[in-house]
Amino acid sequence: MDILSSRIILRPADHPKTLAFYRDGLQLAIAREYPGGTVFFAGQSLIEVAAHGGTGSSAAFSGAIWLQVRDVSDAAAELTRNGIPVERPPVREPWGLIEMWVRDPDGVPIVLVEVPAEHPIRRDSRRSPD
Repeated sequence: MDILSSRIILRPADHPKTLAFYRDGLQLAIAREYPGGTVFFAGQSLIEVAAHGGTGSSAAFSGAIWLQVRDVSDAAAELTRNGIPVERPPVREPWGLIEMWVRDPDGVPIVLVEVPAEHPIRRDSRRSPD
């Protein structure tokens, strides 16, 4: 499978405390911020501390491995051929990403993500609009 980027997603019970730990305690550099979340550089990967989906949500989970792929439908077919069950097939989420879910043998959630061409993550924030 062709992985373009990866990150670890954390959805902590105490978002401000966890955010302060990574930002102020570990002093990780910020890759980007969005309403409700901060993404930090972590060597050759990223750590995202998200405020949404934490304790109390019916869809709550404490974290996941996030793997960006070129085509999530191709990835689903490849995983199925390799005998890996797809827990949740590809779906375009309200935030614009196309996501599918699998789990590793220990139950760790793995989110395979396709970033559509029009999604804001694909925009080069270094360029001016003119």
